Amino acid sequence: MIISVIRTALMYVFVIFAIRIMGKRQLSDMQTSELVVTMIIADIASIPMQNTSQPLLSGIVPVLILISGEIIISILMMKIPTFRNWICGKPEIIIENGVLKQNMLRRLRLTTEDLSVLLRQQGVFCIEDVQFCIIETNGQISVLLKPEKRTPAMEDFHLPAMDKGIEAVIISDGELLSRSMALCNVDEVWINKTLAQENTKVDEVMLMTANRLKEYNIIRKCSE
Repeated sequence: MIISVIRTALMYVFVIFAIRIMGKRQLSDMQTSELVVTMIIADIASIPMQNTSQPLLSGIVPVLILISGEIIISILMMKIPTFRNWICGKPEIIIENGVLKQNMLRRLRLTTEDLSVLLRQQGVFCIEDVQFCIIETNGQISVLLKPEKRTPAMEDFHLPAMDKGIEAVIISDGELLSRSMALCNVDEVWINKTLAQENTKVDEVMLMTANRLKEYNIIRKCSE
């Protein structure tokens, strides 16, 4: 029993390490080759976990080979566009200037209902409003609305824009996050001073966010 637990823990750590080597893509963002390798790794890793009579290396070696092959393929796809198109396919335009390309839909085996769902997820409810809709290689869509349907930006009105930077979490469950503090250009002195003005302490804060203009928001911990 103890041996099984140890083998499972080792394979768990090893598979996490192997997947990290492949990159930080989410499952929905994976290319075809990455998804296939991930599925195969999961199957291979489960074999030595279940069968303690099988050497642990029988699971580790194939995983290493698969990861090495995926890295080589990724490099080739970066260097050779034709090879990338062969492995991953290429983006396809399915709506152009409000006109639906029905032949492309049939080629991609995509129904109008599926397309409608994808468009609604992008906040688009009318095909005539779309200038370009592109099916990416990972199955997601990119939508560009017609100029008259796009949300106007401040530059369209020739207005100056105030750069607040990114709003980041600088305190999480009573812990200071140094990387986020540097991103917002704040330090511990400023945080303590700000919290003192709010009559609270760091360990009493559940969440605190801030930006480069030192605009902040504080959520205190609930009293149990």
